[in-house]
Amino acid sequence: MVFSAVLMGIVGISLSFLPQELAEVIFNQSEGWAVLVLQILGAQYVAFGMINWMAKDNLIGGIYSKPVAMGNFLHFAISSLALVKAAAVQHTGYWIVTAIYVILACIFGYVFFTHPTKNASKS
Repeated sequence: MVFSAVLMGIVGISLSFLPQELAEVIFNQSEGWAVLVLQILGAQYVAFGMINWMAKDNLIGGIYSKPVAMGNFLHFAISSLALVKAAAVQHTGYWIVTAIYVILACIFGYVFFTHPTKNASKS
């Protein structure tokens, strides 16, 4: 939870405060729709990072903090699918980002679909 909170916070702040620079790198244009899309995406990442940071000490899984687990799982799973498709025709950098997203999707999928107290009581 802490890793995803910090990752999303860093990405969100970068997208929010450096949209022109990142738009130039990503889209080869530093004005117009690309900047706006990156700023909106940055706001989403900052918000998600804050939710994860605030929920880092909560018991998550099963019925506990289900919206947090579901939101993270869907974000990382859907983004992983898009990244796998894009990485097939892109350079190595995409594969690194894709690997991080796939790992986080698997972790949040496990958290969402398992019950933490059942696992703890077996030990």
